Amino acid sequence: MRLLDLTGPLDAFAIANEMHGATQPAPYSLHVVSEHGGPVRTSSGLAIAAEPLTALDHISIDTVIAIGGAAAFRANSSPAAVENWLENERRLIDWIARVGARARRLCSVCTGTFLLGGAGQLNGRTVATHWACARLLATCFADIRVEPDRIFARDGHVWSSGGVTAGIDLALALIEDDLGAEAALQVARVMVVFAKRPGGQSQYSVPLAAQLHRGDFNNLHGWLSKHLGEDLRIENLAAQAGMSRRTFMRSYVAETGRTPGKTIESMRLNAARMALEATNKSLKEIARETGFGTEDRMRRVFQRQLGVSPVDYRARFSLSTRCERVSTEIQIRVAAE
Repeated sequence: MRLLDLTGPLDAFAIANEMHGATQPAPYSLHVVSEHGGPVRTSSGLAIAAEPLTALDHISIDTVIAIGGAAAFRANSSPAAVENWLENERRLIDWIARVGARARRLCSVCTGTFLLGGAGQLNGRTVATHWACARLLATCFADIRVEPDRIFARDGHVWSSGGVTAGIDLALALIEDDLGAEAALQVARVMVVFAKRPGGQSQYSVPLAAQLHRGDFNNLHGWLSKHLGEDLRIENLAAQAGMSRRTFMRSYVAETGRTPGKTIESMRLNAARMALEATNKSLKEIARETGFGTEDRMRRVFQRQLGVSPVDYRARFSLSTRCERVSTEIQIRVAAE
């Protein structure tokens, strides 16, 4: 597993306990369990002390959280590899199925959704998982509705979250469900995170350009990437591809699974993202060069696709912003020394 998938939510609940005061019982009793207990090695190499599953045999469990990060659940894994991994972990899967059926809440962090899916607990549910593994999850479990952009999702008693730090967002939502919005806000302040993070996972995901440059329209996509600011109506794309308009539309959708308009919007969005990250150009200039035309149109696409504005995106991901933060940290260190 990934260390932060566990420690992020765990610390949120621990802080909620600390804030509850010493004069009344803590709201959460926390247990970290694995199949056999003992030290569990994480992806970073640090080992976690865990209790065996049997330690909870006589405890009434309110909430189960399955932690992700297993190597079998990488984006390039095959469904067969996932199936084999789950079969090898059958004892853990059966435990989740048994305990999850009677727990008040059943949750997952990141690719922990694969464990819940393997336990048969997600049929017909809408879930979130790490954006890079959303397609794999949907392929492995056809009865699950996967929302790749969601930071976390709730469907009945099942709660699921996106990648890594999204487990903290999930924990804050659970704390709000249990103790109220003010308690969740206080925990978020201590952890220095958003109580409710703006936008979805798409703002952190790898752009789609690599997925577009393959197949029969590889040359067209290469040409598009260099002409995003031009007139890209269907007739012009069909001529560039050497097809009639009707043949082009039919062939393109069949090959890529999306309309040319969706592809162009995605490529323009990716180009605008890179410009916001790597340059100091004005929003007006970026909108014009990437084919959006106006700042307002670019802003609407950012809000619809990423859930954030271009200004907010630049504030989080621009190289100059990151350099300023590093410079500030260095100055603070030097002053302290």
